[in-house]
Amino acid sequence: MRFFCFKVLNMFVDEARIYVKGGDGGDGCVAFRRERFVPFGGPDGGDGGNGGSVYLVADESENTLITVSQKVHFIAQNGKRGRGKSQHGKSGEDLLIPVPLGTVIRDESGNIIGELLRNGERILVARGGRGGRGNKAFATPTNRTPRYAEDGQAGEERWLHLELKLIADVGLIGLPNAGKSTLLSVASKAHPKIADYPFTTKSPVLGIVEIGNHQRIVVADLPGLIEGAHEGRGLGDRFLRHIERTRILIHLIDIASPTASPLEAYKIIRKELKNYSPSLAEKEEIVALSKCDLVSLVKARKIASEMKKETGKEIFLLSAITGKGVRELFRFAYKYLLK
Repeated sequence: MRFFCFKVLNMFVDEARIYVKGGDGGDGCVAFRRERFVPFGGPDGGDGGNGGSVYLVADESENTLITVSQKVHFIAQNGKRGRGKSQHGKSGEDLLIPVPLGTVIRDESGNIIGELLRNGERILVARGGRGGRGNKAFATPTNRTPRYAEDGQAGEERWLHLELKLIADVGLIGLPNAGKSTLLSVASKAHPKIADYPFTTKSPVLGIVEIGNHQRIVVADLPGLIEGAHEGRGLGDRFLRHIERTRILIHLIDIASPTASPLEAYKIIRKELKNYSPSLAEKEEIVALSKCDLVSLVKARKIASEMKKETGKEIFLLSAITGKGVRELFRFAYKYLLK
């Protein structure tokens, strides 16, 4: 089985508050024709240019909101004012802000403006102001020499809250040290931090597991949950939103954990999922017992049988260190995605 590496999120920022403002429209111009051999002349002030608008654009090369979180203020170009000889002012250029796929845009009241899910998709977040009309536009048979023009309109402005929800096919969940990072590193050659202490993973990591024959799935490793996470304990439930878009959850359980039996560990995570979101708890779930190289095969099979009886689910046995069961686990997940 060949594996493929996806870009790892080293500096992960999944929330940002930004200010956006469309460019102001240019003022219209007051001018009159003054040409030889042209009697009476007349108004010829041009219109001002429109201000540029601000768009958020989904860019698959972006993996985090760190860029927009550092700049904060985004202002599009203003339109130029009109000129004599009926010359219209140049419109301001639109401002395109690249953000990762999966970005949710909310206004200050928390209302969702939109979501960016496909590469190149864009959402208008601040419209540029319209340019003012020059005095030529106001000429009438009864007012042949208007001496006024419109001012350009101000561009829209607002504060936005951006929230990133990773787009992955499969989400890895489980208690700290369940072996999620090790499994992802073996399956996708991504490089999550791995060590023998809780909360090694401090932010989500993506990897692409290639099944073969150009078949692949995107897997997200989420920081470990603990009992009471929905109340803010440990790392809390901050990262659970990143598996809301996944189609399958792989629930990894340490078969050799000295602190909780596999069934206890399973119930803890299931409780946290339900407390966070009932719909998330209803997602298709694959249960896998990790670190099976640390116990005898007889014991592993006995525990798997007990787990299957209690949960009603098929239980996978695997060891990321030896590679046992890894291929079968992800092939099973891929087959489900084809449904």
